[in-house]
Amino acid sequence: MEIWQKSKFLAKEIYEITSIGPFSKDWALKDQIRRASISIPCNIAEGFERGGNKEFIQFLSYAKGSAGEVFTQLHIAYELGYLSKENFIGLEQRVNKISSMLGGFMKYLKRCGQKGAKYKL
Repeated sequence: MEIWQKSKFLAKEIYEITSIGPFSKDWALKDQIRRASISIPCNIAEGFERGGNKEFIQFLSYAKGSAGEVFTQLHIAYELGYLSKENFIGLEQRVNKISSMLGGFMKYLKRCGQKGAKYKL
């Protein structure tokens, strides 16, 4: 899934950006943003593996919540001077795109008539 790939790439970027400069020394914020960023693709994967649309939507919702956390943490990191404006804008745009994609995917799954693979006989 494209959304899983994009979110996995975002987590990798977050790991890289938090490994350098003053961000690398802020253990609390660094750990929090890393955990939240990893949570996005992991929840997408876990929801998909559940095999039912209701559960998938639930886990996509968790992923969207984690994207909101990353968004907020990026703002805090930028205000603390841990991110350049260029890095901040790029990461913020990627998080917003992922969040939007998650919202759209959840709407699609709610509208479609299938319940998911685990309900097929």
